[in-house]
Amino acid sequence: MSDLDSLPPQNVLEREWDYLIVLDAARYDVFADIYEEYLDGDLTKVRSIGSATPEWASRTFTGTHDLTYLSANPFINSLGIPLKDLKWGASSGYEWTASEHIDTIVDLWQDEWDDELGAITPQAVTEAAKKQLETGYDGRLVVHYLQPHAPFIQEGTGRKMKRIKAGFDDVPETGNAPPEAPDSALGRFRRWIEPKLGNSELAQRLGMLVELDAGSATDILTGGIEGTLREYYETNMRLALAETAELVAELDGEVVVTADHGEAFGEHGVWEHHIETYIPELVEVPWLRVE
Repeated sequence: MSDLDSLPPQNVLEREWDYLIVLDAARYDVFADIYEEYLDGDLTKVRSIGSATPEWASRTFTGTHDLTYLSANPFINSLGIPLKDLKWGASSGYEWTASEHIDTIVDLWQDEWDDELGAITPQAVTEAAKKQLETGYDGRLVVHYLQPHAPFIQEGTGRKMKRIKAGFDDVPETGNAPPEAPDSALGRFRRWIEPKLGNSELAQRLGMLVELDAGSATDILTGGIEGTLREYYETNMRLALAETAELVAELDGEVVVTADHGEAFGEHGVWEHHIETYIPELVEVPWLRVE
């Protein structure tokens, strides 16, 4: 039995909670090091069912679930588009469609998107959750923050997530395939170079570097690629945890903070996160029962 096999499974829907807060790409070790600065509770390391959001979502929400999902991640949306038909970033052949399994999805990734940042801020997610509470909603509620997932909003421009979102814009709720995302020199370069590099470590590392803006070059020169990305990632996680703490103060019920998957920074030759890549850095996630 491997160390991963010995971990308790996350089993999101089989556990007790009224409010589930999902921090996208929050790996367990970084979360464990800093969460006590923001939250009190009982922390457990659990094994996620997937190593990227499309895999996690499609394997978690398999039935018909009476809950409301506030989603800052475009892969979990109300548009009725199967994951396999997305134009950018799904990297899977999954037939799963969020709206077929989740009763109510609020598309925060669309409604609250910040075009300048190329992301949705954690503050916007918190405010949307507060508004949901003001309606008197008393069912199970999932609040999915985009951070600590890239883009690193204090440092980068959010190019990758901006392209993902563009594939959903102006799509009628008919299940039709979304339009192509706007092209760019960077996008053309990535599509040209990735087939040549394959799924190599270099290709994955380049995938993370295109998230950054030119101003990050100084940090990379002084701190190295791995050190710089880790620092930016922790900053993103702190932003999400600070907003989580503010939201938790408004909640009356059983609150759990967890993640869909983790993030890799070169461990086992892996960077970012990819479906069906079962290494500790990607599938070991927190399960914090908040006091």
